[in-house]
Amino acid sequence: MSPILKLLAQRIALGLLLLFLVSILIFAGTIILPGDVAQSILGQSATPEALANLRAELGLNDPPLQRYLSWLGGLVQGDLGTALTSGQDIASSLGNRLKNTLFLAFWAAIISVPLAIFLGLLAVRYRDRWPDKLISAVTLASISIPEFLIGYVLMYIVAVKLRWAPSVAMINDSMSLGQKLNSIALPVAVLTLVVLAHMMRMTRAAILNVMQSAYIETAELKGMSMFVIIWRHAFPNSIAPIVNVVMLNLAYLVVGVVVVEVVFTYPGMGQYLVDHVSKRDIPVVQACGMIFAAVYIGLNMIADVVSILANPRLRHPK
Repeated sequence: MSPILKLLAQRIALGLLLLFLVSILIFAGTIILPGDVAQSILGQSATPEALANLRAELGLNDPPLQRYLSWLGGLVQGDLGTALTSGQDIASSLGNRLKNTLFLAFWAAIISVPLAIFLGLLAVRYRDRWPDKLISAVTLASISIPEFLIGYVLMYIVAVKLRWAPSVAMINDSMSLGQKLNSIALPVAVLTLVVLAHMMRMTRAAILNVMQSAYIETAELKGMSMFVIIWRHAFPNSIAPIVNVVMLNLAYLVVGVVVVEVVFTYPGMGQYLVDHVSKRDIPVVQACGMIFAAVYIGLNMIADVVSILANPRLRHPK
């Protein structure tokens, strides 16, 4: 087997192993949550006999190992289980929610990724001058402020005072694309500000690291403009670390939207998860946790694969 195929196989195997270990952590974490789902369903006036019968019906009295193996077997077959509080199939309930979350993350990525790369290139072009310092100061400020605070500030200014966008981000299938984009304008702006700083600074650092190379000095001696050197020589050779940080932030856009969705009452997976955590609906919490973990680990695996394929020493071994 060639070195590159061996590395790819190792990364995929490591990703599957991590997903298995995460499933154990998620299951163990959910079963020790305080509260009683049977009590939540039947209410405070339920009799002990009714609570005991419901726990037995829901399988809550089964040994933890038996419950885990049954749950894991269902996951492998694509069965996410049934919500305890509503009796609905979790997969069908999550389908539309996941689509909404991916829709929000997609538009945040469409704006933040090109903007972060452009600002990173601009900061390198004007290194240690006022554009670089201004970009660094603004991005550091944005990354230091919690997203819920950014969300409430934007909501007050843009939605309440200026009335440019709605404060509640509600979307449905009957809305046109323009109406949906107007509805999600504020949560997209918050997510963009949150991930932009990290991607921009890592892009700047990666390109500056390449700028120390001998071939960059040769290009400068040939009289090439700084913009051409950065765009045609430095940027292509710093793709691997940039792709890594972009994938990490794309994973955050999907996994880390819980706070933003709650702030703007957005009908995505984050809101769905929070609603069912309060009800102690364990199967729903477990299913959401596994989907978030699969997305995060999957995007990191893609970043590793791109880094391997972008390495010329692996693609062209001696």
